[in-house]
Amino acid sequence: PGALLLFRVGDFYETFGEDAVNASEVLDIVLTKRSNGAASHVELAGFPHHALDTYLPKLVRAGNRVAICDQLEDPKSVKGIVKRGVTELVTPGLSFNDNVLEKNQNNYLAAIQLEEEGVSGAAFLDLSTGEFMAAEGNVEYLSKLIQGFNPSEILYCKKNRDQIRALTGQDQHLFSLDEWIFTHEFGYDRLIKQFETKNLKGFGIEKMTPAIAAAGAILHYLEETEHRETSHISSISRIDEEKYV
Repeated sequence: PGALLLFRVGDFYETFGEDAVNASEVLDIVLTKRSNGAASHVELAGFPHHALDTYLPKLVRAGNRVAICDQLEDPKSVKGIVKRGVTELVTPGLSFNDNVLEKNQNNYLAAIQLEEEGVSGAAFLDLSTGEFMAAEGNVEYLSKLIQGFNPSEILYCKKNRDQIRALTGQDQHLFSLDEWIFTHEFGYDRLIKQFETKNLKGFGIEKMTPAIAAAGAILHYLEETEHRETSHISSISRIDEEKYV
């Protein structure tokens, strides 16, 4: 849901409907129409599969979440419809593709857990390097962190949509997750499983409740977007407010 679908058809990746309209504008490729049974027509736009490394970065940098649906079996050995499946979901904050990533700078995915009272929390991950950090503080401090790290994508709890918009501005790519994902219990469990530890004391974040919730949301998002190779994310470091400029 919410992703632009690149659907492998033979030697091409095709987009359909609203996705095709969007892709044709972003990529400057031809938009065509095809009759579709009872429906009057469906929009189509596609490009050769070998040009994926050229077009994918453009779609992602335009703020799209892109789901890549590939053929999972050899068409030559199959009778009838070839089995397909989503093999990757590339988002502005999550990519291993060198052409999507900007050279010489980090590509951070952030998560923000806003609390009505007390301190709020944040977490930052660079998937390509495994660098994982957590912080907590007031809203002004989180705003400074966002400006400093300049994340490509920010995850937030659905109930905080208006506050997050006010905090991050209009230029940030935002994605909302359900409330149960942004809980301390869920986040703590995800983190100790990821790091294979009994607690988080060794990382210095044991009592950083909102930051743990934010970090757990990031790990959940990795799984949801089919990014399952995460063994290189082996620790998390604490950003101390007095040390950050």
